[in-house]
Amino acid sequence: MFASNDQASIGIGSLIIFIAMIISAGVAASVVFQTMNTMQQQALQTSQETIKDISSGLRLTHVSGYVSNSSISQLCFFVKTTAGSSAIDLSEARLQLSDSEQMPILLFDNESFSNTISNGLFQTLNMSNVTNEEFGVLVIRDIDNTCSSDNPVINDNDLVGILVNTTSCFSGIAPRTSVSGKIVPEQGMSAIISFTTPSTYTDTIIDLQ
Repeated sequence: MFASNDQASIGIGSLIIFIAMIISAGVAASVVFQTMNTMQQQALQTSQETIKDISSGLRLTHVSGYVSNSSISQLCFFVKTTAGSSAIDLSEARLQLSDSEQMPILLFDNESFSNTISNGLFQTLNMSNVTNEEFGVLVIRDIDNTCSSDNPVINDNDLVGILVNTTSCFSGIAPRTSVSGKIVPEQGMSAIISFTTPSTYTDTIIDLQ
């Protein structure tokens, strides 16, 4: 009688242990599955961000300068998106510019914006109000009319001029000055700035890069 009860107790104990092992294995499998799912989602997100970084960005087509009192008082950077790029919001971009002595970082000023060139490249915007922490935007081509002062977004085939008051930033730019920098979008490739001003300024508007 006692032997039978002992065997029954041992059998029940073994069953409990077996069930506990199954439950533990199930919990462990669930944790592994959740971890794998999280890692897969993170990998997918990372790959999408990488693709966006590679395929998106800004391209600098050329740079013009406005000469006043024997120095360059304004710069205009002609910018468009790279081929196949997603839309770029210029209000989230920053412009880093250096004359080898100073390097201000400029952000978009929505009060210095125009979607028409009403008075020439360097006279349409009132650049005297633009500080050494700001840049203005002049829309040159906007196919779908999506670029505005509140939402300065550019996409395929758009072309804008990013204007800088270099008198405010550097007290003007003299001849033979090396200028470098970049226009950094929120995501994607930056537009690289690199030029040296000529030895003399013979025209009011000069091409620099």
